[in-house]
Amino acid sequence: MSCASHDSTSKAILYAFLANSGIALAKTWAAWLTGSGSMLAEAIHSYADAGNQVLLYVGLKQSVRPADKKHPLGYGKLSYFWSFIVAMLLFSFGGLFSLYEGLHKLQQPQPLSQIWIALAVLGFAVILEGLSLLGCLREIREIRGERPFREWLRYTNNSALVVVLGEDLAALLGLLLASGFLSLAAVTGNPVYDALGSICIGVVLLVISVFLSLRVRSLLVGRAADPMIQQAINTIIDADPDVEYVFNTITIQLGPDTMLAAKIKLRPGISIEVAVDAINKLEKRLKEQVPGLKWSFIEPDIED
Repeated sequence: MSCASHDSTSKAILYAFLANSGIALAKTWAAWLTGSGSMLAEAIHSYADAGNQVLLYVGLKQSVRPADKKHPLGYGKLSYFWSFIVAMLLFSFGGLFSLYEGLHKLQQPQPLSQIWIALAVLGFAVILEGLSLLGCLREIREIRGERPFREWLRYTNNSALVVVLGEDLAALLGLLLASGFLSLAAVTGNPVYDALGSICIGVVLLVISVFLSLRVRSLLVGRAADPMIQQAINTIIDADPDVEYVFNTITIQLGPDTMLAAKIKLRPGISIEVAVDAINKLEKRLKEQVPGLKWSFIEPDIED
């Protein structure tokens, strides 16, 4: 992860933490006054999100720790680990609790009071959450440049930023659902709509948390580098005058850093000394021109 990418991710996490902390306090007050299950589910969701931002920030800081004897390839994958934990917390504390609260209220409906307070708080929360989402999208735009958003989302190794984006979207959708169902409860006088709102919020959170879990899982298991990085690597190796043929290249993404292993055939007739010098120069050129490439292991051979 470049310095710019690290700073952008830190800013997105900060935006989300500040927004969720303020929203959580406001929702708790509104839930206590109104007795709304949807509002209580939203409050728990916001508290969980605020705590999740802390975990993401911890993972972000730990991922840039230097390599040591026990971890010769560094700590880059810690950002994936904490992102996966956050996705699980979103599933449990967010989605499952919202479902439980909704089902409980559905079986034992309770009258709501001062719904206008809850709606006002939700409106305030929509503004804050919308600003947090816009901040996250702005930081993503700075990182992806001219690259299409869907392509960036598919291939990025920045798990923390993907999780922040997912949380912001889930929170905004949850707020809109809570507002809609509370409005129905206010118009009809039927508290069942409030319970249905909590259930719908839970379903949204579960769907997004599953998506995030699957997305981060591929990084935890060990995924190849971004296709753009792989293409840049292959272009540089192919252009080397001392390389006659490339048998294969393998890349692994390790948090912010990339590892490369390649098997190549050098031009015939060169001495060992010349071959070693050629490979050293190639590795140096790769690390200089490919962002995030930290390890390069190039094996000369005559057949695959």
